[in-house]
Amino acid sequence: MNTLQKTAIAAAISGLFAPAAFAQATPAPEASPVTANVTVVSDYRFRGITQSNYKPAIQGGFDYAHESGFYIGNWNSSISWISDGNPGSSAPIEMNFYGGFKKELIAPGFASDFGVLQYYYPSTGLNSSYMLNPNTTELYAAQNFTLGPVTGFLKFSYAVTTLFGTPNSQGSFYPDLTVNYDTGFWGVTANGHVGYQYVAGQPNTAGPAGQTYNNISYTDWKLGLTKDFGGGLALSASYVSTNANPNFYYTPQYSSSGRGGAVVALTKTF
Repeated sequence: MNTLQKTAIAAAISGLFAPAAFAQATPAPEASPVTANVTVVSDYRFRGITQSNYKPAIQGGFDYAHESGFYIGNWNSSISWISDGNPGSSAPIEMNFYGGFKKELIAPGFASDFGVLQYYYPSTGLNSSYMLNPNTTELYAAQNFTLGPVTGFLKFSYAVTTLFGTPNSQGSFYPDLTVNYDTGFWGVTANGHVGYQYVAGQPNTAGPAGQTYNNISYTDWKLGLTKDFGGGLALSASYVSTNANPNFYYTPQYSSSGRGGAVVALTKTF
């Protein structure tokens, strides 16, 4: 689940409250604890790596947030990376199931977030000589912050299973920082992100045709803008890149799957 989704959901929730002048005469309706979202994106990037071979993807999900701070959710996206790397296999979708607790424990505007996330890939015909089962479970902890027009979060994710089918990778982790700046102009927010994917247990990682690689951890980053049109509709444009080893992270065309490129996404929350 990406940062844009969370930002758009928050905007949609705030939009449910009536203007102050109207609220004096009519009580404002309570925000629903359930929100839904749908996104069309030009390229699904996960931690900087394309999951759709640089092609568009359709995404969507829902979240339920209880007033106590507990929440659950599901998010899904079309993908191609598993079938791209496994001839004869079929795995067209990524499904995320997550739950946790999010509350302002430190101070107003500083919500702490703890949870578990299951990545599930319904698939058939996987060849174990290419990759292990890609299903992955991560625990995460995040600290959100609000400082005037600046918002964001610092997050740490830890894999308690192997990481997306990579052998011996249990214990991999991903710290990342996301910062958003409300420009105050035309509903535009500037977005920045940097993360580091450490892949555990990889002194000799097997690749196609018998090659081995020992440097598959990498850094990813993103810079972009998000335009809030109101009513739960948001458009984002960003530049995403990584320093991922192209000898391990590559597309069926044998080009880097983590090379720099533009990503445009249109999201609607309900």
